[in-house]
Amino acid sequence: MQMPKEGRPWDEVRAEMLSRGAGDVAWREGKTAVYVFNAGEDVHALQHEAYGLFMAENGLGPLAFPSLAQMEKDVISMALGLLHGPEGAAGAITSGGTDSITMAIKTARDYARANGKPKDRANIVIPRSGHLAFHKAALLMDIEIRSVPLKTDGSYEADPAAMAEAIDEATIMMVGSAPNFPHGIIDPIAELGKVAEEKGVWLHVDACVGGYFAPFARMNGVPVPDFDFAVPAVKSMSADLHKYGYCAKGASTVLFRSAELYKHMPFTLHDWSGAPMKTPTLAGTRPGGAISAAWAVMNVLGVSGYREKQGLVCQTRERIEDGVRALGFEVLGRPLLGLVAFRHPEADTLALYSAMRQRGWFTSFTVEPPSLHLMLSPKHAEVADDYLADLAACLEAVKAGNTAPKVEARYS
Repeated sequence: MQMPKEGRPWDEVRAEMLSRGAGDVAWREGKTAVYVFNAGEDVHALQHEAYGLFMAENGLGPLAFPSLAQMEKDVISMALGLLHGPEGAAGAITSGGTDSITMAIKTARDYARANGKPKDRANIVIPRSGHLAFHKAALLMDIEIRSVPLKTDGSYEADPAAMAEAIDEATIMMVGSAPNFPHGIIDPIAELGKVAEEKGVWLHVDACVGGYFAPFARMNGVPVPDFDFAVPAVKSMSADLHKYGYCAKGASTVLFRSAELYKHMPFTLHDWSGAPMKTPTLAGTRPGGAISAAWAVMNVLGVSGYREKQGLVCQTRERIEDGVRALGFEVLGRPLLGLVAFRHPEADTLALYSAMRQRGWFTSFTVEPPSLHLMLSPKHAEVADDYLADLAACLEAVKAGNTAPKVEARYS
């Protein structure tokens, strides 16, 4: 496409945009269980309006936009309140989970260097189920990733003993997930904390999925184990606002136990011909709309709103679990929040995935072990029975060999 010589009418351009979008996944109908967190049209409209109110403002300039600076402080304060942040804890809003994880690693690396760790080599000890964002950040910073196998007891949890064996004098961070993305399982963070204390290693909890879910699930009576700053060894956390915080993309939080730790995160730069600049994260410009929308959604929903929505998600996950077990599937581990993975002993996972895609369901899958994967939203309460009915039909077709060729299953 080339830029038109003369501008086109907005009505015409808008119509073309909507036409193009018609070929996207039907997330508004609840047929998507990855990428989008559908808390309802009311929350979607709230995101849209709150984002637009500060769309032009720039989080890079807190002196120019003290409104955004205060909203960010408020969001971080609310986050730390939910996640047992102690007095003096600190953090920042980032563009997403990868950004939060990258900044946590950068902070841990600089903290390690300031405290005598080797500067020419560093490693991170992470469970096999730890998110690939850690690998991406490690590539950027030339840090070794030591990926440790999970427990062999069928729990799909990180193995604290095996992770302890992988730690050495150059380890700058060990990682636990709450929950991990592939299986939806919360790692034994308290046990990892004991290892971190014994080894003198920074413990990061990746709660990008669960940070704004698990506290409310616990309030609703779900037996969520300690996973946050309630565990004394936890030095930092990542938690995504645009996942189960139901905020507009892209917004996440990176949080630290103390300001002393946080001080190793920002970039303070002045060796050039322009004015000195200090930025808390990798980004310079930070969209004001992402900050304002997060602040608005958290204030409008409040604790009661989040409890209602997370309760609905947990109920839906339990319905799905019961339904797939009745069809002969095995649910992996013991998920407690909004993610669930399941496999069938007599059916190829990708064949099932492809058959469900043919029926309009865009979900995910896990490769270790091969399984179907759902990341549920409140909207899915309305379509859970439809999903199970289609899954039953697809299972019979796959077992009988009556399916279309497998669709491409990449997500890039």
